[in-house]
Amino acid sequence: LLFLFVKRDFITIYKQTVLGPLWFFIQPMLTTLMFSLVFGHIAGISTDGTPKILFYLGGLAFWNFFAANLTSTSNTFIANQGIFGKVYFPRLITPLSIIISNLFKFGIQFFLFVIVFSYYFIFTDEIPGSLNSFTLLLPILVFITAILGLGFGLIISSLTTKYRDLRFLLQFGVQLWMYATPVIYPLSTLSPKLKSIAILNPMTSIVETFRFGFLGSGTFNWFGLIYTTIFAIVVLIIGTLVFNKTEQNFMDII
Repeated sequence: LLFLFVKRDFITIYKQTVLGPLWFFIQPMLTTLMFSLVFGHIAGISTDGTPKILFYLGGLAFWNFFAANLTSTSNTFIANQGIFGKVYFPRLITPLSIIISNLFKFGIQFFLFVIVFSYYFIFTDEIPGSLNSFTLLLPILVFITAILGLGFGLIISSLTTKYRDLRFLLQFGVQLWMYATPVIYPLSTLSPKLKSIAILNPMTSIVETFRFGFLGSGTFNWFGLIYTTIFAIVVLIIGTLVFNKTEQNFMDII
């Protein structure tokens, strides 16, 4: 059932598109080029001495993965009310299938990052401090990002069965959250006061640790990573409990 839902997600999104899965490459590249132009060249925001395209591409890979998990799973009950009302199956299968689908998309975008990274690593000396031992934390960072987006998505999905306005606030909130995360700027450029506030954002340590491991830039903090891990686990537990409680009578509410 999980496999069928994952297959359905891919077919639904790209069945009638001309380029199909190539959009997995096109979207992050266009966004990266736009960020490089607007924030890198026009606004002159620092990228900690790393190539702008790698700086933005790496940050966007993780942010897009998190945002896709959050926004897609937050619509679980409303988007699947037809099938939920006809047959019983473990409802958590649906959001889990979304996470797996997005994981494949993240893998494609990360592969794009690896291609660009390999070019700079082999043919230039602009990232001499890259690929340290913290690169091995990549699977952990991906896992934390997945459960963080899933946990928040489950909570919001449960709330939107009663409060539909949250669907409109979510898109706006995700955009604001991205600007509160060091995706377009490095954490090192913030003042000490703002830095202490930014580290409370659970996505901050994920993006910064990734850049620190692969690009040799960014700020690594064990406290921030442990805090993010605990935060994500707590959110996932709360989200699962709320989701399981909501599924018992959500059809009456909808």
